[in-house]
Amino acid sequence: MKRIFFDEHRHWDKFVTKHRDKIRPNVLKEIEKFRQCGDPKNGFKLFVCEGCHDLRLVPYRCKGRFCTTCSCGETEEWARLLEQDVFQVNHRHVVFTVDEGLREVFLMHRDKLLKEFMDEAARVVKEYFEKRHKITPGVIAGLHTFGARINFNPHVHMLVTMGGMKQNGEWKTYDFIPFEMLRKQWQTVVLKLIRRKLNDQEKRQVQQRLQSAYSENGEGFYVYAPKQKGNVKQQLGYIGRYIRRPAIAVSRIEEYDGKTVTFRYRDKTDGKEKTEAISVEEFIARLIRHIPDENFKTIRYYGVYSRRIKALCKKLVSLWQKEARKWIVKAKQMLKRRTWSERIREQTGKPPCCPKCESYYEYKGEVCLDEGVLKVKYARCAQSKACLERMINDVTGIKEAKNNKEKEEARQGNTKHRERDVHLSAV
Repeated sequence: MKRIFFDEHRHWDKFVTKHRDKIRPNVLKEIEKFRQCGDPKNGFKLFVCEGCHDLRLVPYRCKGRFCTTCSCGETEEWARLLEQDVFQVNHRHVVFTVDEGLREVFLMHRDKLLKEFMDEAARVVKEYFEKRHKITPGVIAGLHTFGARINFNPHVHMLVTMGGMKQNGEWKTYDFIPFEMLRKQWQTVVLKLIRRKLNDQEKRQVQQRLQSAYSENGEGFYVYAPKQKGNVKQQLGYIGRYIRRPAIAVSRIEEYDGKTVTFRYRDKTDGKEKTEAISVEEFIARLIRHIPDENFKTIRYYGVYSRRIKALCKKLVSLWQKEARKWIVKAKQMLKRRTWSERIREQTGKPPCCPKCESYYEYKGEVCLDEGVLKVKYARCAQSKACLERMINDVTGIKEAKNNKEKEEARQGNTKHRERDVHLSAV
C-alpha cells in the first residue's frame, strides 16, 4: 500500500495537488501518519538478545485509522477483548443496508447522517425486543462504508444477543429475529432520517432518489440475520473481526504497475470472484472516502452493552444467576491489551527469540520524540543509554553528517596545502 501511495511516482502528492480543496483535513492527517508509520525517526524500542547480543530496533507504529498494518493488529486485539467481555450467550450477526440510489446521499452528507444511521439501526432491534418480549438486548454496532469494490456503500453490522435482561436482572433467551418484518420498518426509518437531517434545499436535491428508493423496494431495505453455528467464543471472534475489518485487505491487491491497481473482489450478484483494474488516482479516491471523520466512532454499544450501564447490568444478571443457579455470564475479568511480547508468546508458545541463537530478547529501553527531537525516554542501565544514543545518531543521520563535514574539512585542508606547495615551488 505504501508503494502505491508514496513510491517514485509520488501518486499521493500529485493527488493532493490536484484535489486539495475536496480532501477532508482528517484524511490528510491520517495519510501522513500512515506515511511515517514504522519510521524509527519517530521513536523506537531496543531489544537485545541475551545470547549473542544481537540488537533489535522496533519502531513505533502510527495506530492510525487508515494504516493497513496497524488496523490488522488492532482488529485482532479488539476481537479478543470483545469475546471475553460480552455475555457468553448466543449472538446473531445482523446487517442493515440501504438502497443503492441513497449511497450518494450518505456520501454527500456523511457528517449529518452516519452517526444517526447507526443509532437508528440499533433502535429498530432494541424496540423489537423491548416491545415484543419486554427485555433489553445487547447490541454492538459497526459501521462499514465500503463495498466489495471499495465503492461507497454504507451499512451497519451488528452483534445482537439472542435474548435480553428483564428489569429484575433475569435473563431470557430467544432465538428468532423477524428480519423480513423489520425490512419495511427499516426502510421507513432511513427515509425519515434523511428528511429530518437535511434542510429544505438539500431535500429538494435528493427528493427523486428518496422517491425511487421507496417505490423500487416494495419489501423494504435489505436486512439479514443469519443463524450462527459453533462455539460462542468462535462466533464472537469471527463477527468481531468482520465488524472492524479495513476497507480492503492487502492480500486482495494482485498487481500494481505504477499506473493501475488490480484487485480481487467477490461479486455478490453471482457469488463469483472477479478482478478489477483501475487507475491509481481512482484507487486512492475510493480508499480515502472510508477514512472516518476525526473522533467519529465506527463501533458503538447499545442496550445492556452500553458503556453507561454495562457494569450494572452484569451485576444484576449475576445476582439473578445465584438465585436461579443458571450461569450465563461469567465473573468479570480484568481485561487488558496484550504487549507485543505477549502476542508473540501466545502465537509461538515462547517469548520473541533471536533467529541466530534462539535466545530470548530483553527489553533495554526506548526513544521517543520530545519537541521534534529524539531523546532517550527510558534506559535500563548506563550501557543501554549509550547504545540508544548511538542509535539516535544513526537514525537521524547526525553521525553521517558529522563524518561528511569532517571529510569536507579535510579535503579543503588538503587543497590549501597543495596550493601553498605550488606557490612555494613557483617562488
